[in-house]
Amino acid sequence: MFAGRLKSADTVGRYRWVVCGLLFLSTSLCYLDRQIFGLLKPLLVSDLAWTETNYGDVVAVFALMYAIGYLLAGRAIDRIGTRRGLSVAVAGWSLAAAAHGLAGSVLGFKLARGALGLMEGGNFPASIKTVREWFPVHERAFATGLFNAGSNVGAIITPLALPFVVAAFGWRTAFFMAGFLGVAWLIAWLIFYEAPEKQRRLSVAERAYILGDAPAPEVRQSWVSLLRRRGTWAFVCGMLITGPVWWFYLNWVPGYLHSRFGVDMMQSIVPIVAIYLTADVGSIIGGWLSSRLVSSGLSPVKARLLAILIMAICTLPVGFISLMPGIWAAVGVIALAAAGHQGVSANLYTLVSDTMPAGSVSSVVGIGGFAAGIAGMFTALAIGRILDATHGNYLVLFIGAAAAYPLAGLIMGLILNDRSGRSSIVTE
Repeated sequence: MFAGRLKSADTVGRYRWVVCGLLFLSTSLCYLDRQIFGLLKPLLVSDLAWTETNYGDVVAVFALMYAIGYLLAGRAIDRIGTRRGLSVAVAGWSLAAAAHGLAGSVLGFKLARGALGLMEGGNFPASIKTVREWFPVHERAFATGLFNAGSNVGAIITPLALPFVVAAFGWRTAFFMAGFLGVAWLIAWLIFYEAPEKQRRLSVAERAYILGDAPAPEVRQSWVSLLRRRGTWAFVCGMLITGPVWWFYLNWVPGYLHSRFGVDMMQSIVPIVAIYLTADVGSIIGGWLSSRLVSSGLSPVKARLLAILIMAICTLPVGFISLMPGIWAAVGVIALAAAGHQGVSANLYTLVSDTMPAGSVSSVVGIGGFAAGIAGMFTALAIGRILDATHGNYLVLFIGAAAAYPLAGLIMGLILNDRSGRSSIVTE
């Protein structure tokens, strides 16, 4: 069966991977915007006289508005479609990113960061829905892993380019450039993207291949009915537990390397790039692993859960980071944990496509993202205060980060496994 699918996929066409590439780029831009703020932390703290609590509060505002944006965008995109929905989101977050360059106070950054979070909340609901529409079941996790790898590419490009931009033009210019890149992506999206049913660049054979797993029309459901589904709660629990950990890595790892090892922005380039290159590999491997398991005959839901538990093992060593003797040992365990997160994330998002009707995928992603954002807000508030109270001791934070992923995998498995031993799946 796998050989037949592989042959078919090789001969019908590849335009769906162009769509995946566009999603990869939009996700890269999301994380480029976020990583700029994290990397500029030492400079902002110095120039604007911020405390750890000030910084944590700004991150918390982003998390809150990101949660709200996730929830609202998830429902809206199921109604207006991915082309218009993602266009509005990227246009909005590009303006918000540029607005950071005009901010000069904690309040100004809270306003800009809040607007950025609100609009960036549309990226993943739109992207997961797009994958659901453009890829058959056995390719979805791999496609999700590929576009999700954009989060790491954005996080890699930023430390490579940011020090030179800041040195030449100042930190405000970095935010203006981020806004410009968003506008450039939007133009490409409007030129190259349409739904499979309308895309004239798509061959008849590839359209049939894409739509073969989803012949039924979309049926939208109310939030109340979605909250009765086990798949919704499995996704919500997974996001609630793991989402705040990833924001901790994005926003505090540069500060951790600075406080423990004394590295400045230029010296952090190689360690940060190493972390996110490794995370990229984890995203692709995690998506490939469950897609391979599905092609080998395992049910999609069981394949995703097994891949999640395997990738979660990679996150455990970071709990022992305080025992690491030098910077590269510490970077190594952070990189491995980041790879584990991305492998978990690729399968977590794909679970929504496996367990939900097509017309509700974006809504459920929005619900889960809302839960993760609210958790992330309180986590950010707590982290800033913990670091101020402990004079920069990160030990308890990394122990919590290590434990989160195995816990999430086990809880999701319990939710999705019914008493008859079958896993819940909707293929429409």
